[in-house]
Amino acid sequence: MSTQERDSNENTHGNGVNAYATLLTRPSYLAGALLLAYTLSHHSPNTPLIILYTPETMTDTAVAALRTEAKYSNAVLYPVEHLRLPAGGKGDEEGMVAERFIDTWTKLRVFEVLEVDGRKVERLCFLDADMMVFSNPSPFIFNPDNDAYLAGGHAKRLVATHICVCNLDGDAWAPASWTPNNCAHTHVGDKNGVPAVKSEPPTMGDMNTGTFAFHPSPALRSFVLDAFRETPPRDLRRLKFPDQDFLNSVFQGRWKSVSWRVNALKTWRYWHPAMWDDNSVAVLHYIVDKPWAARITTTPEGKKVAGYKGDDGETHGWWWDAFGRWEAERKGQGEVDLLATTAKYVANEDGADSEEMRAVGGGAQAFAKKWESGAKVDDGAKEGEKIVGDVKGGSEGISQAKPDEVTGNPPPGQSDFGQGPHGPILRKPMFGERGHGRVVRGGRGG
Repeated sequence: MSTQERDSNENTHGNGVNAYATLLTRPSYLAGALLLAYTLSHHSPNTPLIILYTPETMTDTAVAALRTEAKYSNAVLYPVEHLRLPAGGKGDEEGMVAERFIDTWTKLRVFEVLEVDGRKVERLCFLDADMMVFSNPSPFIFNPDNDAYLAGGHAKRLVATHICVCNLDGDAWAPASWTPNNCAHTHVGDKNGVPAVKSEPPTMGDMNTGTFAFHPSPALRSFVLDAFRETPPRDLRRLKFPDQDFLNSVFQGRWKSVSWRVNALKTWRYWHPAMWDDNSVAVLHYIVDKPWAARITTTPEGKKVAGYKGDDGETHGWWWDAFGRWEAERKGQGEVDLLATTAKYVANEDGADSEEMRAVGGGAQAFAKKWESGAKVDDGAKEGEKIVGDVKGGSEGISQAKPDEVTGNPPPGQSDFGQGPHGPILRKPMFGERGHGRVVRGGRGG
């Protein structure tokens, strides 16, 4: 971990620091993490970004790039071990959903972060690495109202934003309950509204874990990781969106909603125009295909085109604008190696494709098509039923699949590319999470 001195970050809760954290397990997300660090340092310069990373699946040059960026952005490198599912019993094969999300369980390592540079972390906010900061998110996250909530329930609580279940893209795998009327964000009248967490309909009680904040403590760490260890691996493998589904189960009744601005999914710009305001976005979440995977194109009519359906030209353009500013700054600072490494993981100006970019680009959406032919639930579970620990609830089943045509990921039973000290190493790049998936229902309220 870096020992670089950090400025105080205006923390009024206790004597420690406020901090953000993200996770990087694949070089294909390097550009996203660099731009997250760069933009956060511009808008919240005294608040460190703790970059959790897994040395065994990150290249030395990618880690070196992070270290170089930390000289300019208020970032701290924090190596962690992968958190992998233990081997299951007979017949407990690893499905393609687990293959796709094999790294996402490592996100739970953020609950192990208790200090940074020798100072206690009083408040910690996790941000996915496919996010970028447009204005200071701290007032919406680190404030007395949230402090009061997080201190209750034996301090085993989170603050986050709701998931979106509008499903205006018509994804065939989505349950019938995924409709605009059942989406919490539909009922927010304007940019200042914050929907309440409700038990009915169930979709209004579910959070998106792209952004979540908490008060770090040994007790909270044990609460989360003990639940992970005590849940049978085959039940965890059934989760369609693992870390999100799991955290929703563990923290059911234990989370409070915060402003959409700190986890603004790019689709909301056209899915929730009544709520959205370009100038109010604090943290933009680039779900599905990532902006660094492809350059922006323009139609003869002048419309910017990006994203797998072509609707994200404006928001992807914002990312490329920031990347251009970052690139110019680092070029002026003589950071030749940093720029050369990053160039490997962003789309070429000539539009040439690469495996890394296909893995986080429009091809990521092809994964969802594997669900269109119906679901398969094994181990005697009832159709539509999922289990996490001692809790059951509705979700979609998981079907087995052939090797992925986009990334080349192998079928079940052929997923390992060598054994590392902390579990199997997957050499193929993983593509990004969708970011607003269905969750299991849990019974750990409090």
